[in-house]
Amino acid sequence: MKAIASFFFHRLLGWKFQGHFPDLQKYLVIVVPHTHWMDFFIGLMVRELIGVRINYIGKKSLFEGPFGWFFRWTGGAPVDRGKRSDTVEAVASLFEEREEFRLALAPEGTRKKVDQWKSGYYYIALKAEVPIVLVAFDYGTKTVRISEPRYPSGDYEADSATYRKFYEGVLGRIPANT
Repeated sequence: MKAIASFFFHRLLGWKFQGHFPDLQKYLVIVVPHTHWMDFFIGLMVRELIGVRINYIGKKSLFEGPFGWFFRWTGGAPVDRGKRSDTVEAVASLFEEREEFRLALAPEGTRKKVDQWKSGYYYIALKAEVPIVLVAFDYGTKTVRISEPRYPSGDYEADSATYRKFYEGVLGRIPANT
């Protein structure tokens, strides 16, 4: 499977890596920008190539119907965004319950252009006491950029500004939504 993913990712699609994922048992990955459904499949190929299980959460409706099995099989977990529940606490507890857990999130919360990220990713990492790894799918250069792990300081505004600098100049699959 890894050879097939490598062929598609590197040869057919022309993508490359800049940086590497840390050798840690637990961390949160934020992937920016998220502008197209194809980002999901790029992420699956990246995960296969690095040989590390990275989970994700998605809206509950993705896990219903004829394709629900696929999203669960690929490491997804449904989140009911309609309920008034403490998603940060629930997701942070997954880090505590498991010996090994890595979670990928898109802080934009949508594939459309946003001016401000949702802050949940930050507070999940802070509560779970895990580092954040910044990942960019740059369609302009066909590069997956990976940062060193960064532990949140507790100052969301300052940390978020630093994180956003990592993504400067990165183009999503739909540049207008970047």
